[in-house]
Amino acid sequence: MTATLYCFGESGNAYKAALTATLAGYDWEPRFVDFFAGETRSPEFRALNVMGEAPVLVDGDTTLSQSGAIQYHIVKATGNLGGAAGEEEEVLRWVLWDNHKLSSQAGMTRFLMNFIPEDKRSADVIAFMQGRLKAAYATLDAHLAGRDWIVGEAVTIADCACCGYLFYPEPFGFARADWPNIDRWLGNIAALPGWKTPYDMMPGSPADRQTD
Repeated sequence: MTATLYCFGESGNAYKAALTATLAGYDWEPRFVDFFAGETRSPEFRALNVMGEAPVLVDGDTTLSQSGAIQYHIVKATGNLGGAAGEEEEVLRWVLWDNHKLSSQAGMTRFLMNFIPEDKRSADVIAFMQGRLKAAYATLDAHLAGRDWIVGEAVTIADCACCGYLFYPEPFGFARADWPNIDRWLGNIAALPGWKTPYDMMPGSPADRQTD
């Protein structure tokens, strides 16, 4: 049975789930969530996910939200991307680190800089968030020195989590050239069979919302 991933292209958290599913060989299909039209606040969506967030995975009788939980479901279903024996806790450590230190900051900063009206943007808040992001980039770049992957000798969901926002074209204070180890690592991910950019992997993009 093909699983359904409720997602939209602008969401880095949805991209983590979509990329994990694709690289793991998981049978899935996207279902577009019209976030910017308020779909996640609708009663119908809240009935699917009381948290009112995307992504949401529906796989038979299983419904899951939160990208990390979805990633672990895919690992369990396919046996792929979970790391070698003995690496499971290190993989989890980086998935949790990403959620708290990288993606949460990148997602908010990118949203503030690109998806709200300019008159509602706070330069001070954006600068504060970019400072926190710089510290996260430094941590990841240092860890990747001499490594092809975040954990072990192969791609895992730790990589899929930490790259979630780093392939997006919108500016939010990240330049690959500033972080050579991250740049090399992102190149490794992009070279994997099946890899696509977020806007190519999932429906929905800023271009879809532009009007003449």
